Amino acid sequence: MPTERLTFNGHDGAELAARLDLPEGPHLATALFAHCFTCSKDIPAARRIAARLAGAGIAVLRFDFTGLGHSEGEFENTTFSSNVQDLELAAKALEARGMAPSLLIGHSLGGAAVLRVAGRIPSAKAVVTIGAPFDPGHVTHNFAGALDRIAADGSAEVNLGGRPIRIGREFVEDVSAAALAPDIAKMKKALLILHAPKDDVVGIDNASEIFRAARHPKSFVTLCDADHLVTRPEDAEYAAEVIAAWSTKYLQLRPPAPPPGAPEGIVRVSEADPDGFLQDINSGPRHHAIADEPLAYGGTDRGMSPYGFLSAGLGACTSMTIRMYARRKEWPLSHVRVDVSHDKVHAQDASGVSPAKVDRFIRTVFLEGELSEEQRARLLEIADKCPVHRTLEATSEIVTRTG
Repeated sequence: MPTERLTFNGHDGAELAARLDLPEGPHLATALFAHCFTCSKDIPAARRIAARLAGAGIAVLRFDFTGLGHSEGEFENTTFSSNVQDLELAAKALEARGMAPSLLIGHSLGGAAVLRVAGRIPSAKAVVTIGAPFDPGHVTHNFAGALDRIAADGSAEVNLGGRPIRIGREFVEDVSAAALAPDIAKMKKALLILHAPKDDVVGIDNASEIFRAARHPKSFVTLCDADHLVTRPEDAEYAAEVIAAWSTKYLQLRPPAPPPGAPEGIVRVSEADPDGFLQDINSGPRHHAIADEPLAYGGTDRGMSPYGFLSAGLGACTSMTIRMYARRKEWPLSHVRVDVSHDKVHAQDASGVSPAKVDRFIRTVFLEGELSEEQRARLLEIADKCPVHRTLEATSEIVTRTG
């Protein structure tokens, strides 16, 4: 995942540090991510969610709020409202790059901030909250023992997550007075609420209140037994997959137009991502597809692998050949399905031992309809007469099974 480091000026002019995670393939949309209270842009959940979304073609900007992480300024002098201003300025920084955010994602208090700011960002079409409080003042319970000192002295040092941080009186007063219900009701954006029932920092009742305050379209998905910070990799991956799938409905994610069509009779493969493996495939002037490699092999998993296309060709040709024969014979074949898997196996020579490997395609044919056993057997024989089968069997092993 390519990552670009950049900075922009926050509400008080301080330079805020940000990371822009970019897709390896086509850029389809941009998301703005707001991290949890006193966290940073680099917490594991933010990194994993950004990486998964980038793999789906969505660039993600995550940044440190004023006075946190690598950003300049003093957190002691910030407020909930100033965090919202930082978010708005982050959106403007993206817009200046021609990447205005269409998706806003907020974790914990960052979720409350995106609910507040959503109506001020015209490009935003959808909003996602993760473990967000309905009442931003909820965060003050984290330093309840220091509230009297903060009120009396103007600020005090509190221990959050095992590290000291100084909280100012203005922050406490501002976050305690924040009311999100009006902002949620009028934001006119699609809303996805992700929350864990066992969240012991921000209770699940907050998700219910946000859901009730919002207008449709709105969705709620449970994060099961995830913790508040979504620290387990599998929980962050699940959240990212849900966000990516849900977003397609509201962001109208469309890949870029394919390159000009190849001449009739030509399959033209053009590299779409020189840093990865994404390929544009044109079969003649009318048919377009995308090939790629899985994430584990350095691809972005946006299309079938080359061997996937090879298996698809065998399966499609087998199904067509069986249908053509059954139609000519007027046999009651109501439906045909072919499952194909591919593997490399050791070749068998005369001695029974060989270091060489050949391709093995395991083909399972499913035949539906009131067919006799003789008819079924004959259709399986016909499968071996499929032209692609004949092409492959010269150098490959093809195993045909019935299902």
